[in-house]
Amino acid sequence: MRENGILTGEFRIDEEAPRAGTAVLVVHGEADLHVAPDLRDRLATVIDSGVRALVVDLSDTTFLDSMTLGVLLGGLKRIRARNGQLRLVAPRPEIRRIFEITLLDRIFPLDETRAAALAALEDGVDAG
Repeated sequence: MRENGILTGEFRIDEEAPRAGTAVLVVHGEADLHVAPDLRDRLATVIDSGVRALVVDLSDTTFLDSMTLGVLLGGLKRIRARNGQLRLVAPRPEIRRIFEITLLDRIFPLDETRAAALAALEDGVDAG
């Protein structure tokens, strides 16, 4: 089944490096307990590579469960321990609502676009 141009349920993570020290992980499809370990491993690999600014783009994510929220929290803790930053791109109301209901919107910086997230990271990295 297609929703907004992507296959729902088709999980994959794409990685981009828009500039030195910055990475973007784009999560596609359903992010649930079955794929959370893949996301956890990818976050760990990227953070351990020395990235100080990380964007997790959830624009193409069709579902997010509590296991995935835990993985994202672990990634946030890991990158903060290295004086880095993590921002989430969550333009879809149903995904953003999950963060609001769980009050995680108070912990994660949520952006509407990848450009906004990257701009905020650039400002934060330059200031720090």
